[in-house]
Amino acid sequence: MNYEEARVYLDETSKYGSVLGLENMKALLDRLDNPQESLKFIHISGTNGKGTVLAYLSTILRKAGYRTGRYISPTLFSYRERIQVNEEKIEKEALAQHVTAIAAAVADMKEKKAGTPTAFEIETALAFLYFKEKNCDIVVLETGLGGALDATNIIQTTQLEVIAPISMDHTDVLGKTLKEIAAQKAGIIKPHTTMVTAVQEEEAKEVLQKVCKEKESRFCEVEKDEISDIQYGYIRQSFSYKNWKNVEISLAGEFQIQNGALALEAVNQLRKLGLSLPNEAVYAGMKEAKWVGRFTVMSQNPLVILDGAHNPQAAEALRKSLELYFKGKKLYYVFGVFQDKDYKKIIELTAPLAEHIITVETPDNPRALPAEELKKQVEKINASVETGESIEAAIEKNLSYMGAEDVLVVFGSLSFLGIAAKVLQGGGRKNG
Repeated sequence: MNYEEARVYLDETSKYGSVLGLENMKALLDRLDNPQESLKFIHISGTNGKGTVLAYLSTILRKAGYRTGRYISPTLFSYRERIQVNEEKIEKEALAQHVTAIAAAVADMKEKKAGTPTAFEIETALAFLYFKEKNCDIVVLETGLGGALDATNIIQTTQLEVIAPISMDHTDVLGKTLKEIAAQKAGIIKPHTTMVTAVQEEEAKEVLQKVCKEKESRFCEVEKDEISDIQYGYIRQSFSYKNWKNVEISLAGEFQIQNGALALEAVNQLRKLGLSLPNEAVYAGMKEAKWVGRFTVMSQNPLVILDGAHNPQAAEALRKSLELYFKGKKLYYVFGVFQDKDYKKIIELTAPLAEHIITVETPDNPRALPAEELKKQVEKINASVETGESIEAAIEKNLSYMGAEDVLVVFGSLSFLGIAAKVLQGGGRKNG
């Protein structure tokens, strides 16, 4: 099949929904000669911060001369962004070739009643095939949902596990308590490896320590007291962590200092494992890492911020960043969220800061909360709210309300941020 046919095939697989468990992945990858077995991985789980830590580490590895694969989901602009080597997205021809092979394997599975892989499982297999084809030295891989039963956890050649901050999210699937969710996230820890974690709440930390002990793996935690010399800014920030002095980062957000420290702790452990990561590669990688959708400055005049605050922990981080950078300024929101998220808590955390809010609904997404329903919930906290006819209309209307010193904040579910980013860049809807 060609690229267009491959994309149609991938879109059609999404109707099978999401299924946790590794049976389908094993059956599928067995039919594809297990490409993942020839690769080495840094595996990242957690609730918030996975993507930014992945961005830091993969950029550092590339700067150090390693051919680096990165697998991320969801993406904002292009389907092919999900699978990258040295930050170049998968070629259309390669995608079509590998999807053709996967389709044949899936057909064989169906014929033998060996299961039906989901879209995420197929995408993960596609990533492994491409990374093997490109002879990647290392792959930085983030989990899709949870950890233990996530499709990415089929891998057995992990060099390092990295666990970002764990909080309450996907409670319908991962568990009703922080302890249960942490157990799922800790499922990526393999025997006799090193696990690096962000500073966690005590309940989550105890679970990670217990799993490391059971697996005879090394537990390593970011030392919060070792973070110093913090200089905040929404264009450039810097901090020191242990042996790393005045590290510059281009990613904005108060929380990025913690994510940066986690990445640097991971670097220290990777060095102990034998990877050659020169100081200049680390400093350059931290400074050049990009991650659109995490407190991203899209424009400075007018000032527009794009942020994927889609759960309470991310909303709390957004609120802290807004108070840190824009105290005394008028804030205008364009806000959309999925109905299966804790949107009432997100509203409670963010709505009081806004001068005016326009609610939107992600088009063509059954999970999206209707803009009118979201407006009703926002009204309980902030009466200055209206619905937007479209994401583009909402952005344009708020920009028309704003003064020269005001700030537009577009935030919520990542699914609509890609559309919003294209609108702000003058490029229409996302594609490719």
